[in-house]
Amino acid sequence: MSTPRHPRHRLDPLLQSPVRFSVMAALASAERLEFRFVRDAVEINDSALSKQSATLEEAGLVEVEKGYLGKRPRTWLSATPKGREVFQEHCACLREIARGVDAGRLPADSP
Repeated sequence: MSTPRHPRHRLDPLLQSPVRFSVMAALASAERLEFRFVRDAVEINDSALSKQSATLEEAGLVEVEKGYLGKRPRTWLSATPKGREVFQEHCACLREIARGVDAGRLPADSP
């Protein structure tokens, strides 16, 4: 079998989850965001965001920072440089797929 050329083969498996993709999309547009802001923007509960952000953190795509704002505990999320790169590549592959089949790559017997 030849080397796969379709862009779907380059999609990051972690970002094929709509929730993880949405979290990365939110983080890609900011330096860092408060946990509650991401939770509300992505429309999920605390538990779901905690689980998904831990998965992204283990993969090195997200950094989780805990601290205080005054006396109140806070958690911030930020995309790592690797996370931004992976997200951009994933989006580029999706755009490539959305553009459709490249006529130059069609088999010779295609109409």
